[in-house]
Amino acid sequence: MVKFSHSIFAMPFAIYGFFLGIKLNDVAFDYRIFIYIIFAMIFARNAAMAFNRYLDRDIDVLNDRTKSRELASGIISPKNALIFVIINSLLFVITAYLINSLTFYLSPIALFVVLGYSYTKRFTPLCHLVLGLGLSLAPIGAYLSVTGEFNSIIPILFSFLVLFWTAGFDIIYALQDEEFDKENGLKSIPSILGKSNALKVSKSLHIISAILVVIAGYLLPSGYWYWIGAGIFIYLLHRQHSLVSVNDLSKVNLAFFTSNGIASLLFAFFGVLSLYL
Repeated sequence: MVKFSHSIFAMPFAIYGFFLGIKLNDVAFDYRIFIYIIFAMIFARNAAMAFNRYLDRDIDVLNDRTKSRELASGIISPKNALIFVIINSLLFVITAYLINSLTFYLSPIALFVVLGYSYTKRFTPLCHLVLGLGLSLAPIGAYLSVTGEFNSIIPILFSFLVLFWTAGFDIIYALQDEEFDKENGLKSIPSILGKSNALKVSKSLHIISAILVVIAGYLLPSGYWYWIGAGIFIYLLHRQHSLVSVNDLSKVNLAFFTSNGIASLLFAFFGVLSLYL
């Protein structure tokens, strides 16, 4: 029910946010905070994905693409899924408490965003941006775990980068369900604007992400390692748009999982490297 492969999108940015907080504030590495961040990410991801499956179970059973999912097919009961959501939500809040008071106070807001996303497709095509907002909490949340206060615009830039990047690739993923969403009254950019215009919106969001990568690089004391990571990230943003077209959606999963997973991992890797070399 929970696909840990999806964690590859936000987790690297959380790790980068952690090291960014250390270097920009000249504080020592705290392995306990680092471990808490990893667990907080896992608990939030578990709760968000399980709740999405729980809420969408009656919709998923109608869609050929999703009817084999665990709740839709009856492999996991709704009751057990909901218990799983509650347990992971509580563990997330507890972990946030162990980090610092600010992350604890903000943890209910983070849960509201990541759980609330599951409702949005029912009433707004901006659901992709809400999903992006949920993942965008990773770098700023990890940064605040180190600092305990807002003291820099740079992690906020990275959060906006993640927001627009995620929304852009989620629109590509939603192309698969354009007709299904229309028939069932669900809102998404593809179902409202059509495939061609949806791809244009996705590309525009990714252009904004690319611009933010560059701006953040100029504001940071970045060396060439950062620009290598930024270059790879921007190239992979471009590449996924070359893989998908209005008439060929056969490579959506390649664009969605592979391109974006590699983009996130390599950007975070070179970004952390640039902070120390």
